[in-house]
Amino acid sequence: MPGDFKRWNYEKDMSSLNAKVIFLTGGTAGLGATTVERLAKKGPAHIYFSGRNADAALSVIRKCKAIAPNVEITFVKMDMSSLSSVSEALSQTFKSIRLDILICNAGIMAVPCGLSEDGYEIQFAVNFLAHAMIIQRLLPTMLPTADSPGGDVRIVFVTSVGWRAHPKNAVAFDTLKTVQDFGMLGPWRRYGQSKVAAVLYAAELARRYPQITSVSVHPGVVATGLVNTLSFKDRAFVYVGNLWHLDTADEASLNAMWAASSDRVKIKNGNWYLPVGIDGEKKLDADATNPDIARKLWEWAEDVLRSY
Repeated sequence: MPGDFKRWNYEKDMSSLNAKVIFLTGGTAGLGATTVERLAKKGPAHIYFSGRNADAALSVIRKCKAIAPNVEITFVKMDMSSLSSVSEALSQTFKSIRLDILICNAGIMAVPCGLSEDGYEIQFAVNFLAHAMIIQRLLPTMLPTADSPGGDVRIVFVTSVGWRAHPKNAVAFDTLKTVQDFGMLGPWRRYGQSKVAAVLYAAELARRYPQITSVSVHPGVVATGLVNTLSFKDRAFVYVGNLWHLDTADEASLNAMWAASSDRVKIKNGNWYLPVGIDGEKKLDADATNPDIARKLWEWAEDVLRSY
């Protein structure tokens, strides 16, 4: 693997997950399911993972129990396209008094024009806004955990190099309550907008809550359902753009696990990382690193979420 993998003491760092409480979104299939299973092997106290498919969740739980029978596993059923569903799921299912690691993994990619249940552009709603709600609802648990003896709380956004497709000024705030038909490359521009929002939000979290380590990571381009369910044209776009080489879910899970477990002194709070553990901050453009846009995004999200 590229990056810091050869220098990353994987077994030692991953052992730091022992007895921790972890929450991962989108854990019923693909990269998320693989990450849940790999995390379970390291003996955390409790893994919460979200998704919509209860049958798929049961399959993940069975695999985890076979690997690590002493690890508590809880499925949090939620629909990320509905803020009410996210809010209800958290209030009914998440009962832990501590939370050490939150991995914002759930997402959709390059889907046709559409709106969420709440009337927001669908990719932005699922990939960013639902995660902003989850973070805001779980901060009252994460902050005391961070302040406890030995506290080391992480928030990891699984983003994408697809952030590069974002519209001018990163986020088209004025049209977020429309389908945002950006033309021929519209699906990718909307996807890029949702992913650059995560990069900006991680940086803003680091500024506002420095006691929590918040980063965004690119996992690699992964051969999962996220790609394989695309239209032929968009699937070809992905394969050609990556010279016909896509990572496996096992490979792609490593960057988030590095961010969740690596020695905190090796991680710069608020940064964006390429796999594995490569500081990608210098590869971001001016919009993706603009603190004024990040602050506007934070305030916009706070205003929206206040109604739920």
